[in-house]
Amino acid sequence: MAHKKVALACSVCGSRNYTIPAKPGRTSRLEVKKFCKHCGGYTLHRETK
Repeated sequence: MAHKKVALACSVCGSRNYTIPAKPGRTSRLEVKKFCKHCGGYTLHRETK
């Protein structure tokens, strides 16, 4: 059975740069500082649907 995936979107430019496997028990959205190739720096990335 395949796992569902969710995207991480940059909070500055809105581009979806990363995908992660979804965890069924998590209720809040994940927020991580990651590198955005479009902004050129480390920005906050939020989980999208």
